[in-house]
Amino acid sequence: MAPGKVAPSRGRSNPRAWDALTPPLAEWILEAVSTMGFKQMTPVQAATMPHFLGNKDVVVEAVTGSGKTLAFLLPLVQKLLRLEEPTKRHHVAAIVVAPTRELAVQIHTVLTSLLAFHPESAELLPYLKGEEDEKRPATSTPVAVPQLLVGGTTTVAQDLSFFLRHSPNILVGSPGRLVELLSSQHVHCPQFSFEALVLDEADRLLDLGFKPDLQKIISHLPKQRRTGLFSASVSEAVGEIIRVGLRNPVKIEVKVKMKDGGAVLEDRRTPASLQMSYVVKPASQKLPALAQLLDRLPVRPQRSIVFLSTCAAVDYFQHVLPELLPEGFRLVPLHGKHPAKVREKNFTRFLSSVSPTVLLTTDLAARGLDIPQVDLVVQVDAPSDPKVFIHRSGRAGRAGRKGLAVVMLHPGPEEDYVRFLDIRKTPITPLAKPKIETSQDDADAASSKIRELVRTDRGLHDKAQRAFVSWVRSYAAHQATAIFRAGDLDWADLGHGWGLLRMPKMPETKTWDGDKTLGVEMDWDTYEYKDKTREKARREALEAERSGEAPARRKMTDDELRRKRKKNEAWSDKLEKEEVRVERREKRRKKREAEMASRMTAEEKMDKARLDELIQQVRRQNKAKAEAADDEFEGFGD
Repeated sequence: MAPGKVAPSRGRSNPRAWDALTPPLAEWILEAVSTMGFKQMTPVQAATMPHFLGNKDVVVEAVTGSGKTLAFLLPLVQKLLRLEEPTKRHHVAAIVVAPTRELAVQIHTVLTSLLAFHPESAELLPYLKGEEDEKRPATSTPVAVPQLLVGGTTTVAQDLSFFLRHSPNILVGSPGRLVELLSSQHVHCPQFSFEALVLDEADRLLDLGFKPDLQKIISHLPKQRRTGLFSASVSEAVGEIIRVGLRNPVKIEVKVKMKDGGAVLEDRRTPASLQMSYVVKPASQKLPALAQLLDRLPVRPQRSIVFLSTCAAVDYFQHVLPELLPEGFRLVPLHGKHPAKVREKNFTRFLSSVSPTVLLTTDLAARGLDIPQVDLVVQVDAPSDPKVFIHRSGRAGRAGRKGLAVVMLHPGPEEDYVRFLDIRKTPITPLAKPKIETSQDDADAASSKIRELVRTDRGLHDKAQRAFVSWVRSYAAHQATAIFRAGDLDWADLGHGWGLLRMPKMPETKTWDGDKTLGVEMDWDTYEYKDKTREKARREALEAERSGEAPARRKMTDDELRRKRKKNEAWSDKLEKEEVRVERREKRRKKREAEMASRMTAEEKMDKARLDELIQQVRRQNKAKAEAADDEFEGFGD
């Protein structure tokens, strides 16, 4: 093939054994992959590794679950360990960039599991895990030393301290943290030591707005390097990076050829072991249909993933969905607005669960994550970006395992989504088995259960209102606008399906002349929060309004409403952003105080306590003076 030409590989041949690869892999790698359960190479590995080992840039587009992670980790490690001498201290030899912390953690975990089989590198792992207090020792032979760089668990200063102490030569992380570390004068990526850059889920990196960070990362690296782009779908935006950051790349496409008898059908972008189906249900029957699906499958799914559109929707339904699920199922929530430690804890709970478990999540878990033994994926809401449909569905049916992916559509225009996916070479069929039979009685029963729970806590009502508003905004942002139109939605049915006690005020429902109370009778004055602090504040505000101490809320004129809408963003979005900002500021303040306190001597702590007491005294005196001044004020004279 001439330099710079694209070399597609469809992966039609049988997978070759690991030891048949040329150039040959080291013996310890063959032992490692065999012990880790990888008996044969997948088509993407067989097509990619010879090129990457042969010092060529690669652009790899392969279906989900096809083994892309090992396709770049094995040649990357092999390149480092075949060097004539070890990487110099504080020099980086390879970088792997991932769009989310979960994917970065997963890649790092696979890498450390692999290195545990290499004797020289394995000796250093206890130092990297913190089991040894001192810095890792120098070696006379090449080793692979990884470092994970993600936010939420460590600070930038701690990352740099780890780098200086252990001198890792493989960095795995999210773009932001990588940029911050590479900006340090102590981190070096010279041409004679840097080997390869890998961008995993490259199109997702660009979709999430990481292009400026990627450009900064590339600016710190030598032009003469090996670069690999890996993704289940290569978008036009990725083409920009290909043109700027790669030199004569080899393009490798691994897709699935479907056969019908003797005829070969067109390529699929999803694994052949994955069955993709759809059900058409009104909004009020979606949750009963989900419960039936979980209960009627021939084999109870051990791990299931249910996708919703927004973080606020996950926050709400994590409370109400357990009331509707079949007995024996656990529910674990996961979304991007969870604090890093909560995300890590919940993700671990899902992976380590021994009982049937449902992961309720957003598109955070749609891509890259290798969650083993996922039997069922249900998309309660079709994704705003049609490309994400493939990634969501691909959480099941990985590595040849049978899986079922079901998307739920509203009757009417949304049914055109089936044809839309077919045109995009992602065919789906009606769900035949198990047969899902839901009725209006099932919908009414589900609504009653949800509302009964929501009535117990006004805080749940607030979550429901925010979640519904965020869902409508997401629905209106669908890229397939001809199919997903907010004007076609059945608002009353949606309200009942969500278990709302009343419809929130939104521009989308302004022209809707239906019953805003949804037929629910509520005494809003006596409707309480479970949280005692919030309930006390609500009661005080209510009493103040009744006694006239606080002016009653005046109804805004149409002109005022228009000005308010023009000036401000959606209240739900603004409130969520402000809550996140306040929470982050408070966490940073507490962390700074804790770090300062840990460095103080006993004498310094006593001095700080005395200073704090003096400050409090001054504040009390100022407050007393202000109150006295208020009491003495008699008004203006004539």
